[in-house]
Amino acid sequence: MTRLIHWLALALALITVGLGIAVYKHRVLGYPLHSENIESTWTVQARMQITPGSGPIKATLKLPTTTPGMGQLRENFISRGYGLTVQDAATTREAVWTVRRATQRQSLYYQGVFYRDAINQRFLPRPTFPEVPSLEEPFQTAMLATVEEVRRQSADIASFTTSLLGRINSSAPTEEMALFLNSPDYRGQRVRIARVILAGARIPSVQVNGFHLADASRTQPVRWLAVHNQREWLFFDPATGQMGMPENFLVWWVGEDPPIDVDGATLVDLIWSIRRNELAALDLAEQRSAIHAGWLAPFSLFRLPVQAQSVYAVLMLVPVGAFIMILMRNVVGLPSFGTFMPVLIALAFRETGLFAGLLMFTIVVAVGLSLRFYLAKLHLLLVPRLTAVLIIVVFLMVLLSLASHSLGWEVGLSVGLFPMVILAMIIERMSIVWEERGPSDALKESMGSALIAALAFLVMTLPLIQHLAFVFPELMLVVLGLTILMGRYSGYRLNELIRFRVLARSSP
Repeated sequence: MTRLIHWLALALALITVGLGIAVYKHRVLGYPLHSENIESTWTVQARMQITPGSGPIKATLKLPTTTPGMGQLRENFISRGYGLTVQDAATTREAVWTVRRATQRQSLYYQGVFYRDAINQRFLPRPTFPEVPSLEEPFQTAMLATVEEVRRQSADIASFTTSLLGRINSSAPTEEMALFLNSPDYRGQRVRIARVILAGARIPSVQVNGFHLADASRTQPVRWLAVHNQREWLFFDPATGQMGMPENFLVWWVGEDPPIDVDGATLVDLIWSIRRNELAALDLAEQRSAIHAGWLAPFSLFRLPVQAQSVYAVLMLVPVGAFIMILMRNVVGLPSFGTFMPVLIALAFRETGLFAGLLMFTIVVAVGLSLRFYLAKLHLLLVPRLTAVLIIVVFLMVLLSLASHSLGWEVGLSVGLFPMVILAMIIERMSIVWEERGPSDALKESMGSALIAALAFLVMTLPLIQHLAFVFPELMLVVLGLTILMGRYSGYRLNELIRFRVLARSSP
């Protein structure tokens, strides 16, 4: 009983770990289940045109930090002749270009490449409660009256903000709200009005500036409102009052300050542009994994040299073929020569194709078996006899290659990739079975080996299987767990339905 529990626990543990890592890589890190999957990335460019003055120049551009649901792949700076420093703080990033003297108008560029990243949900840290603003009258009275009115008609911070934005955007605003809307200091600034009144209610809020990611040669940042409810940041569209961050919204900077500040020169123009790109989902997942799951990086086959990747792309299919062989032998009941010979033959079929491979396999085994019977009459010892069979197999491969080349059948040139030793052992094994158990059993095992090799080849060449085996190598743990489970299977085989069909008919 203890051994049974240990066997079952080990198998289930291997399957669980393998599936768990694969699901994590797919659902969290975005590893695709199909190699053709494509994901979108966006390149956002800021182009600053400045006209120099007579002295030193310093240009400071606010850079994106953290956007919930978005991640950054890379960034580039183009600034010929300017010094560049990037200043990182807890919640802000800035690029600072400096030059001692410039003589002509010049353009400074910043490019950032961004992608959807469901893992990244960070924003600003939890803020403190703001102080109630001290405004000039009658704005102070209007602010407090609006706070009281909205508070009575709301249940929490989210509904308070939605109700407040509804009043700001109303076609028939109240007298208190109209005072703000018609003031030169607040006219057209919905977010600023909302933040002042939210501060009057001691609700933390910030202005969020960013872009809706869509192809645009010229675009402008839009303003959003972020409010903290003491648990998380809530985002609101100031034009509609709708809560929730859009799917493709990129936060560039936070606050009411402009995105660029230039000293010693004149800012002629600031041009924002966005371009959508397509990137293979697998490449994007690899980069996302390096950022969020560094512990997985050493276990990625993509870190190997290209030559090694080509080798392991084939080797990772061997366990799949071996499991097919287990099913065909232990469940179906097909006989075969040896344990792994059919799998190795299936690997050879990858180079020749299934039909050509089966034809060459049949020719080599048939001719080799005939010559093996002739060698038996010479009464050779085991090792010399095996060596002679191996030499015969190699010679047959050469003849097949020459014949196929003369006939213009280039597929035959791949016959040299057949496992020569395996073919030699199959011929030897088949001759022994022929002599000990008769030609019937020998032919059955030969046909069973060919059939298992063909089925393994068909499964191993499926694009989905090849992709999963290489991208999710942890699935080999699942195959190992299933193999351990099959290791104690001793029930009926499907071929026994044919063997005992007479008993089945005669039973009442």
